Amino acid sequence: MKMEILIKPILTEKMSVQGDKLNRYGFIVNCKANKLQIKTAVEQMYGVVVTDVNTMNYMGKVKSRYTKTGMLVGRTNNTKKAIVTLKSGDKIDFYSNI
Repeated sequence: MKMEILIKPILTEKMSVQGDKLNRYGFIVNCKANKLQIKTAVEQMYGVVVTDVNTMNYMGKVKSRYTKTGMLVGRTNNTKKAIVTLKSGDKIDFYSNI
């Protein structure tokens, strides 16, 4: 069974500024993926050269809400973010195939 490594890109204003100035792009990745797997996945999918990968693990928040039947308590999913730095001159255009 092949693990899906890249889940989706992070398309926020802060990440687009980092993409323009620092050549860094963000992705939501599988929680079990390591930096080498993330690097090869980005290089294969976008055809660029990755120089650095930084990862961040986020624990899911506990959420509760009140309903007619009582209080429901649950938690959101754990996520992992990866910030990928590319070689100077390489770019990723997320909006090219819209």
